[in-house]
Amino acid sequence: MCIVAIAWQLSDQLPLILLSNRDEFLQRPTEPLHQWPDKPIYAGRDSQSGGTWLGIHSQNSSQNSVQEDSQYESHQQNGRWAAVLNFRDGVQASSDERSRGELVTGFLTSTLSPMAFARQINLQDYAGFNLIIGDAEQAVIVNNRGHAPMPLYAGLHIFSNGQPEEAWFKTERLRGRLRQEVLPLIAENSAPEYWQKAAFSVLSDTTPAPADKLPDTGVPIEIEQALSSIYIEPITLANLETKMPTYGTRTQSILTLGNKSSTHSQSTNSQATHYAQLDSRECQHNISE
Repeated sequence: MCIVAIAWQLSDQLPLILLSNRDEFLQRPTEPLHQWPDKPIYAGRDSQSGGTWLGIHSQNSSQNSVQEDSQYESHQQNGRWAAVLNFRDGVQASSDERSRGELVTGFLTSTLSPMAFARQINLQDYAGFNLIIGDAEQAVIVNNRGHAPMPLYAGLHIFSNGQPEEAWFKTERLRGRLRQEVLPLIAENSAPEYWQKAAFSVLSDTTPAPADKLPDTGVPIEIEQALSSIYIEPITLANLETKMPTYGTRTQSILTLGNKSSTHSQSTNSQATHYAQLDSRECQHNISE
């Protein structure tokens, strides 16, 4: 069901720090993080629908360029980034609804500002979602469950599968651990090797919510409990009345937007003043049918 943490405009060196766990059925076909050959997007890819849950704008600066050690040295960016989460309210997606992953790819390939893009979405075309989109200047949250497009204020924001302002056990636990264990490290040294190990450790927290702190999202209590931790261990809920295939956290990601002058150059575009860096790791699970 996913969880996303965004530290927005809290660091001069890294105006955006985004941490994400993608929770999904283990049987759903997925391509890992890569430069898409058909779109200016750097992201993982949902092979079933063709969209993505998290990505940045990136395109080859030259089809004939020599392969570099990092995609940031041979690709151009415009600072656009996006993430989408399912909204959990017990309402199943229907077959005639568009893929929510299209919202991410649509923004990354658009020239509209984050707010303008959010306002033009046909909300009824999609199953429930929380969409967070942005660039170097603005970040916006919108959903199709009554939350109009709203710019993010400078601060730490945690989003999961309910309303953006809801305080679930997992969102508040992630907020607390980031404030205590990760943000102080970034304040000391914003180099990725200094703080990302701690960030991935926090994203791997499997502590479940106590029974009295479970949200009520319209699904059976057993499912609420299984989905209540930051990191979801693989679960097969075959013994429940509601049958579900094996499900769990599949991908953990860290996305940052930094000042171009503070690191290696990634673009020949003289107007680009920021660079985006997206790192992901795939969680290894054995799928048992």
